Amino acid sequence: MFSRLKNQLFSAIRHEKMGFFGGFLASLSISVGYVPVAVSFGLVAVHSGLNPLTAILMSALLFAGASQFVLVSLPASGAGYLVSLGTVLMMNARHVFYGPTLIGKFDFCSARTRLPLLAWGLTDEVFAASLARLEGISVHKRERWYMGLQVGAYIAWTGGTAVGAASGTSFSEMPAFLQYSVQFVLPALFMALLLDMVSRESMFVVVVAAGVTIVAPVIVPTYLAIPLAMVGGATGSALWKKSDG
Repeated sequence: MFSRLKNQLFSAIRHEKMGFFGGFLASLSISVGYVPVAVSFGLVAVHSGLNPLTAILMSALLFAGASQFVLVSLPASGAGYLVSLGTVLMMNARHVFYGPTLIGKFDFCSARTRLPLLAWGLTDEVFAASLARLEGISVHKRERWYMGLQVGAYIAWTGGTAVGAASGTSFSEMPAFLQYSVQFVLPALFMALLLDMVSRESMFVVVVAAGVTIVAPVIVPTYLAIPLAMVGGATGSALWKKSDG
């Protein structure tokens, strides 16, 4: 009996027949990466002088991933608030490209009235997972599935932050190997999601964007690497298609 129910559950997940709940279950792969990084953010935030409640509210209200580390670390290192704000805005400029790419996957006539709800949880990992899997979901279930994906990721991030903020252990007191491992979880997760949706046709774009990302920090501030990589990848794609045409 249990085996049959388990098989039915896995079958439903594979075929995305569960709407919101299907998206929520699909977010588990994101949550596995989010929790340790969110815990480390809670630890870092408290260690930088924020009280636990402020750290938790930052994750609950901003839900900005790596940008939250910047908002905590730059002021703590003596940078002004305007510099910190400008850095975060530049880091998050990539989301300007995410939204238009994803909105085409939904029924725009019905989705346009719920754009704030569709946009609030659009992180790098949610974007990558959605881009890879939305095409395989019925159009009328995509919004519910996507909302489930966002909610699952949001709970993992805020919950992990709460655990870290409530802990009395400082991030700097963790073993060095564990610090490096935790910091690499989020990039590794995004890379895994990216590889899941890369096709032979898009490999050229990925290679160009990766090359720009590696070289850019040598020439410009690190926070400019991501937007420059996006521009480089898009330009490379346009030139590639033009040469093929």
